[in-house]
Amino acid sequence: MISTRGRYALRVLIDLAENNDGNYIPLKDIAERQEISKKYLEIIVKDLVKHKLLSGASGKGGGYKLVRPPKDYSIGEVLELMEGTLCPVACLADPDYECSRKDRCQTLPMWSEFDTMVHEFFNGKTLEDLLHPQTTPAKKKASKAQK
Repeated sequence: MISTRGRYALRVLIDLAENNDGNYIPLKDIAERQEISKKYLEIIVKDLVKHKLLSGASGKGGGYKLVRPPKDYSIGEVLELMEGTLCPVACLADPDYECSRKDRCQTLPMWSEFDTMVHEFFNGKTLEDLLHPQTTPAKKKASKAQK
């Protein structure tokens, strides 16, 4: 399950992209628009700045802004940063994980396939896709099929 930490990080990034005018955007404005506690967002944006997904400035005119265009942020990158690994089982999450059954595990292929699907799904989506949901690949295919 994706926690509020991961979901709110995405909402912050979307808010910054939607309200980008080239200036820093105060966290209080984001918190108000997103109806999220400013205190909780402070924790989230601190990690986003630390990992260079946002830049921050303090003082008058301070706030936060994206460091890259929305198309250059993968959803998988954000979720893995905020949530940790999205792998369904420990043996896939950690290459050094010692499992005595790895060579004969009948469920490992299934977990591996699921892991690939999850990573391809989230890494195949960008912040830009969330800004413009009508242009997502599934909807593009559907609109092409209707033509």
